[in-house]
Amino acid sequence: MKDRKEFIIRKAMELYALKGYQNVSITDLQFALDMGRGTLYYYFRDQDELFQTCMEKYFLEPKQRALNSVPEDAGIERMIAAITDYLHSLEEALMTFDNKTINTSNVNDLMFTAYSKFPSLHRKAQRLALKELELWRKAIYADQRAGIVRRDIDREQIAIMFTHVKNTFDPGLGQAQMDFLILEKTYAELFNLVNLVKNDEKI
Repeated sequence: MKDRKEFIIRKAMELYALKGYQNVSITDLQFALDMGRGTLYYYFRDQDELFQTCMEKYFLEPKQRALNSVPEDAGIERMIAAITDYLHSLEEALMTFDNKTINTSNVNDLMFTAYSKFPSLHRKAQRLALKELELWRKAIYADQRAGIVRRDIDREQIAIMFTHVKNTFDPGLGQAQMDFLILEKTYAELFNLVNLVKNDEKI
């Protein structure tokens, strides 16, 4: 039963990413799943519940796990590792889809739709965004206390910059397809800019 439910979620997510939530009908899902409507409704009350489950499984839950893995005393490098691990989990999830044309551009569009249509999903996403921002603040402060990061920087502004690194690759803001390698380099370069030790070595 669990395997079948997981199969429904994966195939439904693939279809939503490919066509967009608004363009997927119950008939489309039945055809993609090779499943009767009664069987589909046995596992999910309606398409809204299925869609929200897909969004939570692929986006919200992985980010929650990533943020929960960060120790209270973690520094910037540990935060970078947690966020890049989360982003790679998204990349790996996309690779499991049968249709290889699906990319992060499809996914971003889907997230915008989800958060505008379902307030509960939006609230969860907002809570995670605020938690991420707070963890960046703590990581910067931890590195300041350890003498790794300069004390004269604006901790709040740098924390916001770290949270926004991945947002610069959203559709309409430059890159339509998220480049994970560039994201990692961007995190590293931002860390280098505030890194007291590395900046001393360059002088």
